[in-house]
Amino acid sequence: MKSQFIVLSRILIFAGALFLFGRGGVPALAAGAPAPVSPAISYSAVHVDGPFIAMTFDDGPNEKLTPELLDILADRRLHATFFVVGENAEAHPEILQRAVREGHEIGNHSWTHPAFAKMRDESVRRELQKTDDAIRTAIGTRPVLMRPPYGSITSRQKQWIYSEFGYRIILWDVDPLDWKRPGPAVVTSRIVRGARPGSIILSHDIHPGTIKAMPAAFDQLLAKGFKFVTVSELIAMGKPMAPQDADATSATPSAAPAVSPTPGLTNP
Repeated sequence: MKSQFIVLSRILIFAGALFLFGRGGVPALAAGAPAPVSPAISYSAVHVDGPFIAMTFDDGPNEKLTPELLDILADRRLHATFFVVGENAEAHPEILQRAVREGHEIGNHSWTHPAFAKMRDESVRRELQKTDDAIRTAIGTRPVLMRPPYGSITSRQKQWIYSEFGYRIILWDVDPLDWKRPGPAVVTSRIVRGARPGSIILSHDIHPGTIKAMPAAFDQLLAKGFKFVTVSELIAMGKPMAPQDADATSATPSAAPAVSPTPGLTNP
């Protein structure tokens, strides 16, 4: 009798499961279907179809050098993204206004350029909010991008900054180390050699040698067929990565969240 009861129970359970599946009550993933992917918060490069790159400039605006850079960009009808330090943005709002008029993008690079990973949340929040306010006062809109000074940021900080400010965290995959002032020719060579489709290229508009390097860097990148866009435009072009074997490697940049560089307190 007991065995008959067990068999009957199993039949009823199986019948109930069939009923639920028939009514759509238990959703099922197709075999091999990928799990839903959350939007990326952090980028060091973007997987794109086409020769698109984003030039980025940190730490300005500089009263003399940033307008010179804007002239160089305007001569070639190129667009870039400027991650500004709040103190400088407040001092030179007219430079930000010109940059936006000419099609460039403005991002938040903190108020005083500290290393976020070593700071308390409230201190980071003040740095970002003051700079956000200065940018909005200058150009009438809030930034949607943020680059942490030195690339110094924790995974937890990325999450709450995105949640509170809505910022995408922008790092880089090409660094010419122009802050070490190796000379214009070296800066140009490092940028041109490192650039690939989807690259986010780091430079600084506060060093004379960097500005001197830009005409040759821009012209050589153009000659190689690269097209310049802002970081937000590059992100909007992002394509999913094709599935790969676990042991496969690829040189193609990914739009997946990037790993922050180890902060050595360099100049980015």
